Amino acid sequence: MMRPPRPIESKHLQTLTPYTEILPKTVIKIQMVPIPGGSIKIGTKIIPVKPFWMATIETPWEAFDAFTASGPSSRPYDQTAYGPDAIARPSKSYILPDLGWGHHGFPAINLSFTSTQMFCRWLASTTKKKYRLPTEAEWELACLDGNTGGWKIDKAQLDKSAWDAENSGKMTHPVGKKAPSKLGLYDMLGNVGEWATDPAGKPVLCGGTFQDKAADISPSTVKRWSPKWQETDPQLPKSRWWLSDGPFAGFRIVCEP
Repeated sequence: MMRPPRPIESKHLQTLTPYTEILPKTVIKIQMVPIPGGSIKIGTKIIPVKPFWMATIETPWEAFDAFTASGPSSRPYDQTAYGPDAIARPSKSYILPDLGWGHHGFPAINLSFTSTQMFCRWLASTTKKKYRLPTEAEWELACLDGNTGGWKIDKAQLDKSAWDAENSGKMTHPVGKKAPSKLGLYDMLGNVGEWATDPAGKPVLCGGTFQDKAADISPSTVKRWSPKWQETDPQLPKSRWWLSDGPFAGFRIVCEP
């Protein structure tokens, strides 16, 4: 059972309190919890982070389905250059997107950075709130869970909080079933990697995945898109929406105050 999150006091902003977002025209709920600000080192840079809200879980299929059902699908080979405020929906996937692993309650997978960005734009537009993908700095700071003395976790502890190569059975699992962090976040490590933007604004997949060994998973674990993630996609050009070989690629949303 998911435990109730706690409010976070900020020296820079008013008190941020947990809230529940109900997706437009649905009964689907996403619990948002406050993450305190701070600073974190990414590469050689110390990056300040303001307080924000983060979803307690990785975005499940039922939430992503609400987005795709909210308007027309894009054409499979469309390569329109979208403006910063444009909203488009993915084309129909030529493969079963959930791979038959499970749908309701399971994290949405095989998603490109563009698909997850568009979800955030849609949600921001319909709710009039500042939803987006996290920055790498925000994501890592949240994953560290207030630990400023260096991150350490033993295998037994990781097994209680993350799906990895040694306990996942080579597939994703329903969100929110492992132990949460102190901030009330589930599945930050393992299960699916989560799209974010690095300090240069480039896409990066954070947190390790169900395919990674426990020793290779940490708050600073990141991956970048590789052609192998679309190796079996027969389309030319390759899909801008779906990663045919990316069952480890999902996302989690954040919201600015």
